[in-house]
Amino acid sequence: MNQKNKPATPLRSLHWLVAVAAAMLLAACASMGRPEGGARDVDPPVFVKGNPSPNALNVDRQKVQIDFNENVTVSDVMTKVVVSPAQKNTPSVSANAHRVTVELRDTLLPNTTYTIDFADAIADLNEGNPIDGFSYAFSTGDVIDTLQISGMVFEAATLEPAQSMLVGVYSNLSDTAITTLPLERITRTNQLGEFTIRNLKPGTYRIYAINDVNRDYHWDRTEDVAFYDVTITPTSQPIMATDTLVTEAGNDTIITHPATLYLPNDVLLTWFNENYASQYLMKHERTDLKRLTLQFGAQTDTLPELTMLNGLHAGEPIDKWAVLNGSPTRDTLEYWLCDTMLFHQDTIMLQARYLRTDTLDQLSWTTDTLRLLLRSSAKKKQEEPKKDTKKKKKGHGDEEEDSLQAPKIVFFSFKPRSGSTVDLDQSLFFEAQEPIASVDASAVSLAKMVDSVWTPLPAPELYFPQPTRPMQMRIDYLWEPATQYQLTIDSAAIRGLYGDWTNKLEYKFTTKAEEDYSTLVFNVKGLDSIPAVVELLNASDAPIKRAKVVDGQARIQYINPGTYYARLYLDRNDNGKWDTGSLLDSIQPEEVFYFPKKVTLKKYWTSEQQWDLYATPIDQQKPLDIKKNKPKLKPGEQPLPDEEDEDENDFYNPSFESTARRSQMNRY
Repeated sequence: MNQKNKPATPLRSLHWLVAVAAAMLLAACASMGRPEGGARDVDPPVFVKGNPSPNALNVDRQKVQIDFNENVTVSDVMTKVVVSPAQKNTPSVSANAHRVTVELRDTLLPNTTYTIDFADAIADLNEGNPIDGFSYAFSTGDVIDTLQISGMVFEAATLEPAQSMLVGVYSNLSDTAITTLPLERITRTNQLGEFTIRNLKPGTYRIYAINDVNRDYHWDRTEDVAFYDVTITPTSQPIMATDTLVTEAGNDTIITHPATLYLPNDVLLTWFNENYASQYLMKHERTDLKRLTLQFGAQTDTLPELTMLNGLHAGEPIDKWAVLNGSPTRDTLEYWLCDTMLFHQDTIMLQARYLRTDTLDQLSWTTDTLRLLLRSSAKKKQEEPKKDTKKKKKGHGDEEEDSLQAPKIVFFSFKPRSGSTVDLDQSLFFEAQEPIASVDASAVSLAKMVDSVWTPLPAPELYFPQPTRPMQMRIDYLWEPATQYQLTIDSAAIRGLYGDWTNKLEYKFTTKAEEDYSTLVFNVKGLDSIPAVVELLNASDAPIKRAKVVDGQARIQYINPGTYYARLYLDRNDNGKWDTGSLLDSIQPEEVFYFPKKVTLKKYWTSEQQWDLYATPIDQQKPLDIKKNKPKLKPGEQPLPDEEDEDENDFYNPSFESTARRSQMNRY
């Protein structure tokens, strides 16, 4: 028998089956795996065609179909895709394979240019590469409008880019249009706060940005808003544009071609909130035996007029029988009853005359009758019998005798809020458990430790920083560095509203040494004698210290070493705080600038920084480290590296002395 015609043995057949199975497995694995190598797809989808075609005229269909060169998806339709003119009924936007379909549900207006702004909502299905700023336009008439207005929107107080904020215009130049009529042409800002309002008719417009919470396309007073001080007339002009193309060989080729420049393209809007809230009495209650609480819908500078209607104090104003402890904004008012006889009055009837927002959105006086009932839990606690203080003792013959136990003295609580270590520029704050009725200034003393001996110092003033907050007190003092202090308040020095007094208070604390601190000096250019305040910021963009700019310089002392940031606001009314704007009064919020670098401070050094307010464009001022509205990275895109500090932020300029030496000089 020929060798090659011999039948296969079982072992040889098994080897053959294993080899075939392995080959099939490798083939299956190869077909399932993704081929390695090759460049990652970072290109966004490319527009191929549309129905109706781009910029088509005399369109009478409400469905728009847009085709791309690859499968696409549409995301965040409600927050990114907008249609101009603004639609009453939300359009339907969907993606299927290579096609995006938009179906308008409002009746088309005659002789009108329609624009569908997608922002970056369209991306390829596989890699998620978005098309930035994609828009589509058509006209229902014989002409398509082509003018544009471009710019940027930032938050006024923090210079954060406004993302997905509605921006629109009115050809109706009335100041009330923004409060009553829908915006005529709209768009949304992108991740950088940039916007372009497209397909405008020739004419003059007012431009606004709003955070349109209720989607009615006009501004309500509780919504964020930005406005431009002057009207805008968009124009266009032909220009020669230069682009750089990359050939198949990888070489750059520069080409010049005709283009159109649309102006203005640099509109800057800064949004703010008026902090408006309707004023009304939200809540009134008697929370316990001693307190009545009134809560209003908004902060106010005008206190209500309250008069007792029943009981012993009928007809008397509230300041005759109660003490006010109000919140800083006076929207919550807590009244402590002075007369303990009122504790037993279950119901208190008040006539309340206060300011309330009327139907015309104006504050007007109104009068209500308030009934404040004592809560059942508080009433039950009041009616609980006192514990028997008598104790029985067994004597001779098992006789029992009564003896009275001395009552325990309960002191009025008055505690410091500061810790055991105090900064050199820090005040001392104290909190009481109830309103303070009186303070004996002669019972307050201060001493410092000198050679292990407490040495008396001039007594500090203990005072109320706010007249409507009688439960908080404060001490201001020029502390010496690296010194141990003892503040003593004798017993009975402070009495509460109900006659209780404080126990003796001995509060020991130590101040920091000057060499523990840093000093930061900004030489500010560009103010033109406008009052300004510099705020030192932490990594959360929150202010921790501030200083006024005096003669072009802001000096911030007693800073703990670390990394900081800074912003400046123009304090035009010189009130020491940043003020928001008012759309109805055409008042812009006070301008804000950010120092474009972080500042790293070391112990016992002074850092001097030069700050030209207008040297850095507004969109590049705020350091990326503390920017909250960062643009999302595209697929394959790497985050920017942290900025490097130049020359360690000019630590120790020889023209500046050490913090300790300069502070010592300033004391004399």
